[in-house]
Amino acid sequence: LLILTEWDQFRALDLERLKTLLAAPVVVDLRNIYKPHEMVRHGFTYASVGRGA
Repeated sequence: LLILTEWDQFRALDLERLKTLLAAPVVVDLRNIYKPHEMVRHGFTYASVGRGA
């Protein structure tokens, strides 16, 4: 999943459901709307921009 917008609909995703809908639980968040530790806790491989390591 590639997140390219800050729309509220994308800020409130059901992460457990989303994980079941993706062939691979990978999220690339180009708007930094999710917290990296939260995404990892939900079982996603997560990448964002401008946050450093």
